[in-house]
Formats: sequence, C-alpha cells, structure tokens
Amino acid sequence: MGILDDKKLLITGVLTDASLAFSVARLAQEQGAEVILTGAGRGLRLTERTARKLPLEAEVLEFDVTSAEQAESLRRHLADRWGRVDGALHAIGFAPEVCLGEDFMAAQWSDVAVAMEISAYSLKTVAEVVAPLMTNGGSIVGLDFDARFAWPAYNWMGVAKAALESASRYLARSLGPDGVRVNMVAAGPIRTIAAKSIPGFSEFEEAWKKRAPLGWDVNDTEPVARACVALLSDWFPATTGSMVHVDGGYHAIGA
Repeated sequence: MGILDDKKLLITGVLTDASLAFSVARLAQEQGAEVILTGAGRGLRLTERTARKLPLEAEVLEFDVTSAEQAESLRRHLADRWGRVDGALHAIGFAPEVCLGEDFMAAQWSDVAVAMEISAYSLKTVAEVVAPLMTNGGSIVGLDFDARFAWPAYNWMGVAKAALESASRYLARSLGPDGVRVNMVAAGPIRTIAAKSIPGFSEFEEAWKKRAPLGWDVNDTEPVARACVALLSDWFPATTGSMVHVDGGYHAIGA
C-alpha cells in the first residue's frame, strides 16, 4: 500500500522527465495515486510525450492559467472524470527574458505583469479549479524557490515567488475551513528547463556545493518529489500555510 492510495491528483508543470513535477507525478503513481497532467501552448506536446515515460498512463489536458475558459473547462472535466480531487501540484512559472539577468531596472510593468500572473496569481487559478472538488478536504502544494533573499540574476522572478509565497498563506487562511491545506516546497537549484533560462545558474550550483550541510545534487529531483508527495498525502493533516525547505539545509546556514 502507498501513502496516496486512491488519491486523485492534478499535476501541472511537467515538461521533461527532468522536471520536478515529473518526479512528483511518477512517485505519486508509485504511491497509489491516479494523476492527470496539464500543459499549455507549445509545451503541451512536450508534456504529452513526457507523460509516456510515467509508470502508468496519465491523461494530459490543456491548461493555460491565463485563460478563464480553460480553467473552467478543466474543472468540469475533473468533475466528470473523478467527481472529486484530493490534491494538486502547482509547478507553474514564467517570466519574460528581460525580467531575469543583472539589470533589475530593465523590465517594464508589461513584462512584470506576465511574470506575476503566470508565476504567482496562477496559484489562485489552480485553487479555483480544484478547491470546489475537494469535497473531503485536500492538499495544494506549490513548488517554490525561497524568496526571502535577492538572488543573483533572479530579479523579477524572485519578486513573483515572494508573491506566490504570500498567496499561499492567504489561500491557506481562506480554504482552511473547508479542510484544504496549502503549502510551499522551497527546493534547492535543480537543472530543469526553467533553470536553463536563468543567467548565471552556475552561481547557484557553486553556492549550494559550498554551503549545503547535507550536500546537494542539482540533477536529483527525488528529495523534492518525496516532500511534495508527503504533503499531498494525509500524513500532514494539520500543516498549512507553511514552506518546507528541501535544499540540503542551505537556507539555515549563514555566510
């Protein structure tokens, strides 16, 4: 028996098998869950191909978080297919190129607005899709990169992550009376497609090598996936509005 037996989970953000979301989906299936994946735009085909690498078949649906129509269509499909949803993984983030790099002042509001809507406001959009179907309570888990600090080159994506963290706390407050938990997993740097878009990503790798007391493997998605699966299970029934660090302990070590 697995800790997710008979759970129905919505998993966003799978692009390749190096994606953190892919590892969550794989481990969730191994622990007994049924999963549905979502993709958007040009990445949808990539999500469909990657889904074939999962241990079990998983349906892939289109979900552009900026489209109210697609959000409503996804909610209806989940209601028709399952009748309920037990958990969801928010692994969605995007910022225009100008929002990243060393020039914080270069981005205009039109650029930042895109980053904020897709990377932060989308947590509320995901909650609007799944929370009405969490008839027995449920768990929403978001993938995060600790936004308490100003990281090199992360710039406006860091601002968006700070908004994401704040949104998770307000959602936890709003949805808690319905038995819905909302938590963040702050992961250390992993070599994903998203990481490749960050200028100077190697700086993160070097910093983690030096300061993470448990060490850190930028190619190993398993520790993060285990934390997400645990939070999606019933093993944390009284934990919400929290941020769990899965970063080898880096966050706790001073300069």
